[in-house]
Amino acid sequence: MKKFAAALVSLAFLQTATAFAQAPDAAAGKALWDSNNTFCKNCHGKAGEGAFGPDLAGRGLSAAQFQHAVRTPWGAMPTFVDTQVSDAELAQMAAWLGALPKVAEPGPWRVPVAADAPHGQQVYMSAGCAQCHGATFDQPRAMFGGRNGDFALMKALVYTHTATMPQVEPQRPGSRLRMGNFNPLRLSEGQLKEIFDWSHDEIGFRPALQAQFAATEGGSYALNVTNTGEAGKGLTAQKVTIDLVIPAGVTVTAATGDGYKGVHTDDQAKANVAEWQVARLAPKDTKAFTVILSQPPANPADLKGTIKWAKPAPKTGPSQDTVTFAVRPTGPGR
Repeated sequence: MKKFAAALVSLAFLQTATAFAQAPDAAAGKALWDSNNTFCKNCHGKAGEGAFGPDLAGRGLSAAQFQHAVRTPWGAMPTFVDTQVSDAELAQMAAWLGALPKVAEPGPWRVPVAADAPHGQQVYMSAGCAQCHGATFDQPRAMFGGRNGDFALMKALVYTHTATMPQVEPQRPGSRLRMGNFNPLRLSEGQLKEIFDWSHDEIGFRPALQAQFAATEGGSYALNVTNTGEAGKGLTAQKVTIDLVIPAGVTVTAATGDGYKGVHTDDQAKANVAEWQVARLAPKDTKAFTVILSQPPANPADLKGTIKWAKPAPKTGPSQDTVTFAVRPTGPGR
């Protein structure tokens, strides 16, 4: 009898130890939620308090319930597959969210629907696209502008994103696809066409400009601006202006590159800026610039800049298109 009782105690201990060992790591779930490898927080809030999507903090969803919501969602949420986020990672996020206190009311949308926005932009905002892509759809408009993308491409990228996106753009090492596959029964082709027409006909596609800015040695910095669009298809940027903010206490001792205009005070930036002006950047064109400073800035984040262009410009409303750049941090890409 004593041996039987001891066996029961041992069995209970092993079951408890196994359950403890297999308990989802809530800290890992928080780290994934906070990272740039997922954009869950853009709709559900930085701490699960809700926004465009429902609040999740303190709801106590089990790992199975959380997984079901992600793999077979309802409403406007897209489907996320296991190559984007694993079942184990979903369990970790569920554990973290379940341990948080409930919220009194959900938080505000990151990008609300603007009452005075064009109809197509309102459809775009109300569908939730703006929560990740911003009010003016900047990155996708540049991608489409760089390859003369059509509505068929947009449908493929929205409805079969996880299969189509890797064919359109190579993934950076260590990164994940952060957008899921939308259901055409919840985001209809008609709505998608209204969004496409607004982005193409009204605000317009953008040239696919990218900037790489890095410190070289001493107080020297190198800036390369490239139009990454496809030759013969992509948009050409015309009358390009490149401004680099010069932090307080620092001066420019030398600069190179076509179209250097010197340093002037920019009232909008409320700082001195070094400026270059380039007549045009066609697809596959690259312009190289350098600037040497009197000393490295105390805060490297203060050394940043913008790229603007006169054409192509929105067909309606003012142009707010810009590309920003800053010193690239050291370390592996995310």
